[in-house]
Amino acid sequence: MSGHRQAVWDEPSLRERSGTGRRGIRVPHGADEPFEVPEGLRRTRPPRLPEVSQPEVVRHYTRLSQMCFGVDSGMYPLGSCTMKYNPRIDEDVASDPRLANLHPLQPEGTVQGTLAMMHQLETWLAEVAGMARVSLQPAAGAHGEFLGMLLIRVYHEDRGEERDEMIVPDSAHGTNPASAAMAGFKVIEIPSGDDGCVDLDALRSAVNERTAGLMLTNPNTIGVFERQIKEIVAIVHDAGGLLYYDGANLNAIMGKARPGDMGFDVMHFNLHKTFATPHGGGGPGSGPVGVVERLVPYLPTPVVEKEGDRYVLDNDRPKSIGKVHSFHGNVGVLAKAWAYILSMGGDGLTTASEMAVLNANYVLHILKGTEGIDLPYAPGTPRKHECVFSADPSKADFGCDAIDLAKRLLDCGVHAPTINFPLIVHNALMIEPTETEPKEALEGWADALRQTLADARDDPGKVHAAPTLTSSSRLDEVAAVRKPVLSWMMESDG
Repeated sequence: MSGHRQAVWDEPSLRERSGTGRRGIRVPHGADEPFEVPEGLRRTRPPRLPEVSQPEVVRHYTRLSQMCFGVDSGMYPLGSCTMKYNPRIDEDVASDPRLANLHPLQPEGTVQGTLAMMHQLETWLAEVAGMARVSLQPAAGAHGEFLGMLLIRVYHEDRGEERDEMIVPDSAHGTNPASAAMAGFKVIEIPSGDDGCVDLDALRSAVNERTAGLMLTNPNTIGVFERQIKEIVAIVHDAGGLLYYDGANLNAIMGKARPGDMGFDVMHFNLHKTFATPHGGGGPGSGPVGVVERLVPYLPTPVVEKEGDRYVLDNDRPKSIGKVHSFHGNVGVLAKAWAYILSMGGDGLTTASEMAVLNANYVLHILKGTEGIDLPYAPGTPRKHECVFSADPSKADFGCDAIDLAKRLLDCGVHAPTINFPLIVHNALMIEPTETEPKEALEGWADALRQTLADARDDPGKVHAAPTLTSSSRLDEVAAVRKPVLSWMMESDG
């Protein structure tokens, strides 16, 4: 265990700290041409902002940071979320004033460097995935999924085909069926086999003349690569459908295999997971979508094109589905991904995948056989970027389920893994150590889980009471979700 103890500050809000007349440093106006607010837009009274001195502001946010556990504090083994350390140089690039201060409505001639960056990033991502072109507009993975579904829909419509069914395995990411439904498809769920992979017989039974496509998360959510990927592709293509590749787990195969080479028609990347943007707290994100040649005409506009030695924004694409994001996507996140790929190079990206898989399998190896957990679905099969244990034995023998273990891990000074997902694993503990963790961190986290399971066996009351060493104890999560909604409804009725 790490010996970490979370700081506990009884920290009031800045408004509660406010005192009349307290000030920080005033920012001087420009000497030459101060910006004048038009008369009709000027305030009639000062904004009601807290009045706090600069030292108080610094201490306030420092204390709040001390009460948080983040990737700068320790390992963050959240499976499917890929919370990893990201190089600071990429943050520096994205915050460079020459990029950060640009306006998206500037003329093309004044943003040639940014357009060049975007064009180069698209080219690199297409190469990594084996795709023809990439749209950089989507703001997150689920947004990319939605765009992919729209592209598949308009492709079939353009051919005069009425295809309204999208097949989704039960091991897919949870946003897959939601994205398909939002795009107007009827979602057809198919089960996984005993090995955790797609049941080919179920897939053959599901495809028909109304099949628009298949959404596949690969490696899937238990960390297993779909070994019959070619057969899956053939079944769907033979039925006239297209294949969508959920690339959220690309950090498991990058540099080793390409979805385009497997036969997939469209995919999304999670730049905020694989390519150097911190993922969590709702953003920022970016979910570019790559497509094969036959889907290129439908990509959102504008598309960055190179004409001679200049870059232009091409809006003249008659079959385009239109825009899915204001302006050009989350350009700051694109810049981080560009800097990450530039600094890593092809060999570095391959090494990142190798390390992600090595770390996940090392954790799997040192935890295998631990009392209180077991490994469902093909226990002898190596995992890719993550491994998923079940806490069912702990629940049955000690009375402590996945959420109890997760809460107790916080008292060990480490972060808990994703729990209760994927849904095909009951009492799931989904562990993704990522490529950025050293061997000692992996062993320390595994020791914390072993100790937690020992506590569950020897003193389950201690586990049920956890966490006791954090700034807040166990929350009533149902009430936390419902109370604000009920309060809003009551206020609205009143």
